[in-house]
Amino acid sequence: MKKILIIADGILAKHFLERVMNSTSTDNSYDVVAYRDKTVPTKKLENFLFYKFDPTSFEKLSPFVLRDYYQIMIIVSKKIDAMGAYNNIRTLNKEVQIVLLDRWELNIEDNRLEILGSRDVLSSRFVDFLPDMPVIAQNVGLGAGEIMEIRVPIGSSYVYRHIASIAQKKWRISGIFRANSLILSRPTLMIQPNDVLLVVGDPNVLQSVYKSIKRELGQFPAPFGSSIYCLVDMLYMSSKEIDRLVNDALLLHSKISSNKLHVKIINPTYSNTFEKLKSYNNKHISIEIDYYNRDASSVMKTDLSEKDIGLIVVSNRFFMNNIDYLYESKLPVFKIGAWGFSSLKEGVVLSSNSEDIEKESAVIFDISAQLDLDIKLYSFNPDNSMHKNSLAEHFDNLSKLFNQKVEIINSKSNPLLKLRNRDDVLQFVPFNNKIMESNMFSIFSTDMEKLYFKLSNSYQLFIPMQV
Repeated sequence: MKKILIIADGILAKHFLERVMNSTSTDNSYDVVAYRDKTVPTKKLENFLFYKFDPTSFEKLSPFVLRDYYQIMIIVSKKIDAMGAYNNIRTLNKEVQIVLLDRWELNIEDNRLEILGSRDVLSSRFVDFLPDMPVIAQNVGLGAGEIMEIRVPIGSSYVYRHIASIAQKKWRISGIFRANSLILSRPTLMIQPNDVLLVVGDPNVLQSVYKSIKRELGQFPAPFGSSIYCLVDMLYMSSKEIDRLVNDALLLHSKISSNKLHVKIINPTYSNTFEKLKSYNNKHISIEIDYYNRDASSVMKTDLSEKDIGLIVVSNRFFMNNIDYLYESKLPVFKIGAWGFSSLKEGVVLSSNSEDIEKESAVIFDISAQLDLDIKLYSFNPDNSMHKNSLAEHFDNLSKLFNQKVEIINSKSNPLLKLRNRDDVLQFVPFNNKIMESNMFSIFSTDMEKLYFKLSNSYQLFIPMQV
């Protein structure tokens, strides 16, 4: 049990005392000095002792201050009373912790004094109720903004995402407030429109996270990361292959909301291509050359751990040779096609599994909006019409939410037969276990994910699934 002295005067002090008395979580012992009856609450508790005298009287206050108090609180309505009580206490005791309510913008140098500015407290609470303002915990933790509440707007790219699929570096989603209840964070928990996220982390990082969540559709590669990564291995890639890969990465970077394009060159060889790549270096495009490391996966692993990467751009050959590591990175992978990036007109969704596509639907709408692509959902599931209808309904609802048209095509035949010769489509593919398990026998399957390689000449975006 801690002993606390409260010097109180005024209506605010009375409300404070009433609130402390109504708290069931404290068993402290309180001595209260109040020289006006209207300051004293009607309710009386055994752990509260009230004394009536003027706290600016040094002789009357001395016996109290010399007691072994854990803390002294000064909540009075007049400046002369506040300063008189404070000076009396410090004359008698240099070490006791004092908490003082400041209504007058006092300037006191005392490392054992905590000043609470009434104007700051009130204005900060009013600011909390403004739209598009982060709500920061004031009396929890360090009070520096390391705990924050963020309401997710309807058009945010965080909507319909699972918590495990969101890059959380130096911050974490601890819980979600939904329908007046708290849901503790778990990897498979999906964020819904108007959810309030309880986030914890570095205050500076949380400010950036807040801005990212509040921005509406058109911010991919967020929330996976902020930048694009492209690796060039000059030992195994021809000049033509390098040009196609880097040119597509440059075009993609110019069209979507990426902060920076990181091009990493390994095994460099002197050539016109090498000189051209170096000339791209500027504040928005980083050209980095590694003269020593020869293994692509180890270089990429280091880079992805050090940079805020949200999208990896690769060729088809690199994707097939490094599919295991790319899957483990849990990042979206943009595999370039054979036709040219500028020819893209449609984003196509092919899936027999509505659940996986639903999980990544917000990303599909986001990237399609940024690249100005029409969305076509090819519904092909001969064994389960309920899944087909559910997925179509989900995309129809999102099309209204994001004000973006979606054409839903119910196909009786495998749509791959029509699409494999198209040179203007970007296929969205869930990057799940089916991709890893696909093999030569998958050609007999009707599962769209296992047959992704049928469109290997097309542009494909592999979207990682949650853990």
